[in-house]
Formats: sequence, structure tokens, C-alpha cells
Amino acid sequence: MADLAQRTLPLAGFHGGSGAASLSVAKPATRISLRAKPDAVDALSSALALPLPTKPKTSASSDTRHALWLGPDEWLVIDENEADLMAAVASSNVLHSATDISHRNTAILVKGRAAETAINGGCPQDLSLAAFPVGACSRTVLAKAEIVLLRTAEDAFRVECWRSFSPYVFRLLSEAAEDAGNCLLLSSKSSCGE
Repeated sequence: MADLAQRTLPLAGFHGGSGAASLSVAKPATRISLRAKPDAVDALSSALALPLPTKPKTSASSDTRHALWLGPDEWLVIDENEADLMAAVASSNVLHSATDISHRNTAILVKGRAAETAINGGCPQDLSLAAFPVGACSRTVLAKAEIVLLRTAEDAFRVECWRSFSPYVFRLLSEAAEDAGNCLLLSSKSSCGE
């Protein structure tokens, strides 16, 4: 009998952040990269029990399942209960392309009053609530790494990245979170960053 490969978590043992922005590793999840034409969206939405968003920078969530709009015909679908997303979309019986990327990606959760500042330590995107409200998502960069960013609350983000880049992303976010915490501490005495 062949030995089966054991799934390892790329960020096991990592911890970081500050009192102003905490970092934690998201629990394992199933993920698919889904592509389809507009005429397949309704059937795929029904199969996933989640309406696929059709507007830029938007997402849809239902319990622990999330669909993030990444392009006019592309979504990242995440299920935090590790449901079989490939089987779900296969049951739609409409033309689509789905790739299981569960083992390619991992996620870091950034939370706290300085979460936005910590992410902006490496991401040039405007993350103010007016420009990037709760539920907004985008494929963007964090320094040298491509990430997919989802705002889950006013003070919380989910940062999806490739597992091979995840130590770099985690360490960068951790340093930025510490800087953001120090900045908040100093701001009571003077204007930080001015």
C-alpha cells in the first residue's frame, strides 16, 4: 500500500503582530479558481448555494463559504469547512473551468484597529472604508507577493497568498503590524508619519 502524502500547514508555529493589529493563520479551507461565462453564473451560484458576485471588488458570503470576484469571468471560491467545491460546481451541468487550489493557497487573518495600516505597509491600495468597504475584495500585491485581499469587518482582513510566499507575507505583515502599533503608541505624543 502506498503511503499518502500528509498535508502540512505552511505557517504552522507562526505568530506575530502587535496589540494594534494581530495576525493569525486561517484554518485549512478548500478553494477553487472558477471561470465561467455570464450565462453559467446562475447555475453555478445554485450549485454553490452562494450568489457569485458580478461586480468588481465585491464578494458574497454565506456562513463559511465565500465567493470573491477577481475578474469579469473569474472567482476565487473558499469553503472554510473544507466542503468538496469541485463536486458542487460539477453538479451545475454548465460549461465552466474549475481548478482545485486548496493546497496552493493559504490565508492570514489580520485584525485590529491598525489592520488597515499593517496591510498598507506593503500594499499600495487605498483600504479606507470608503474605498474598500466590508465585503470588498481584490487581487493585488503585498510588496513582491501577489495576494487576494478580502475585508471581513471594519477592522479585519483575510489575506490569501500562495503557500510558497506565505512565510514572506507573514513576516512582512508582522513587521508592518509592529510598526503600526508603535505608530499608534507614539501618536498620542506626536503625529506619526508626518
